[in-house]
Amino acid sequence: MASSFLPLAYASPSASLSSLENMKLAKLNLGSNCLSIDREKNNPFAKAKSLSRISMVASVNASRFEGITMAPPDPILGVSEAFKADTHGNKLNLGVGAYRTEELHPYVLDVVKKVEKLMLERGDNKEYLPIEGLAAFNKATAELLFGADNAVIKQQRVATIQGLSGTGSLRIAAAFIERYFPGAKVLISSPTWGNHKNIFNDARVPWSEYRYYDPKTVGLDFDGMISDIKAAPEGSFVLLHGCAHNPTGIDPTPEQWEKIADVIQEKNHIPFFDVAYQGFASGSLDADAASVRLFAARGLELLVAQSYSKNLGLYAERIGAINVVCSSSDAATRVKSQLKRLARPMYSNPPVHGARIVANIVGDPALFNEWKAEMEMMAGRIKNVRQKLYDSLSAKDKSGKDWSFILKQIGMFSFTGLSKIQSDHMTDKWHVYMTKDGRISLAGLSLAKCEYLADAIIDSFHNVR
Repeated sequence: MASSFLPLAYASPSASLSSLENMKLAKLNLGSNCLSIDREKNNPFAKAKSLSRISMVASVNASRFEGITMAPPDPILGVSEAFKADTHGNKLNLGVGAYRTEELHPYVLDVVKKVEKLMLERGDNKEYLPIEGLAAFNKATAELLFGADNAVIKQQRVATIQGLSGTGSLRIAAAFIERYFPGAKVLISSPTWGNHKNIFNDARVPWSEYRYYDPKTVGLDFDGMISDIKAAPEGSFVLLHGCAHNPTGIDPTPEQWEKIADVIQEKNHIPFFDVAYQGFASGSLDADAASVRLFAARGLELLVAQSYSKNLGLYAERIGAINVVCSSSDAATRVKSQLKRLARPMYSNPPVHGARIVANIVGDPALFNEWKAEMEMMAGRIKNVRQKLYDSLSAKDKSGKDWSFILKQIGMFSFTGLSKIQSDHMTDKWHVYMTKDGRISLAGLSLAKCEYLADAIIDSFHNVR
């Protein structure tokens, strides 16, 4: 609240003084002030004193930021905050997509620990990286995505720069689209990862949705997807999840991917892949990159954002990349120069620690094999939990409902088909924390908790409408 202060000369007299005495005091003060004004005419400090007096008369305490409203809590990260405040013994955090052990503890890969020890022993410095990031990382990550023998690699047609994990890489790509394809629209699946819309909104890139999820089948609305991609303005960017679609866990079949590529090619669209789970979805790096390689093999120009948060457990290292496949090496060189130009005012240059971890692991055959074994272990644990949850639901639910969609989904997430009110019930009664769209992270579930979760899902599905 704004407040004002009168100068000492005009301060209210003590309440014990009479009205007459107050009037006399005021006259004395007025006379004194008039004399002081006459003196100040020839006083070089008069202006400063006057300003000082004025500043004492009215001092405003109201913030210049009064008009800024409180932002809503993040729909995913806010789940973790609520989970931490809950003291219930059976509580489950199935909101954030982060891998947990069977004991539901965070997991740092053994191969990552080994490489960090080697880096420490070697005494690697902390000097700035170039704007595009660590050269060894950029080479390794592009080859991991496309395959070292891929024509786009051999012909040097891929512009790759290190980004701040998947989110930062997507943001660079969005800025690239806004600057060099003004007015172009990005098509986003409905539903999609919650941050996709934020990224394009902040980059001032227009977007619209294409149908993806069919609530009737809890599966892919393939016909709707194809129809919407066909109807989009020619030359649109089509954002595709390379594998383990977030939030649904529903991926197109290889045959459907071929049809999607046909339509994108016919419409002269530009495919834009978000690859956050390579190797983490199926346990195979090559299988999880098949969709991207299919489009590259057709000679299409495309964008691919990568992340190593999940498959290497480098969540807090913020390590990823943006790749742009071009029709020529000359175009790739020019595109890379502009990606660097966009990155420079955003964050100057990326962090080195995570990049060195990736480069060391991918570049050493023994360490690379260790990593693949650990990825298979993590993916395998999630598959086992998925199977156990399905078995528990099928055994406990006597209604005859078909829960097989859980087994058809892939990756760390399962789209349960629960509504917002049912998801709220899961939290309020069962202390199961999840996003309000019905998505659960199976990476945060243990085999021991599957039956408890099945009870919660059955109760919420059948008894809450």
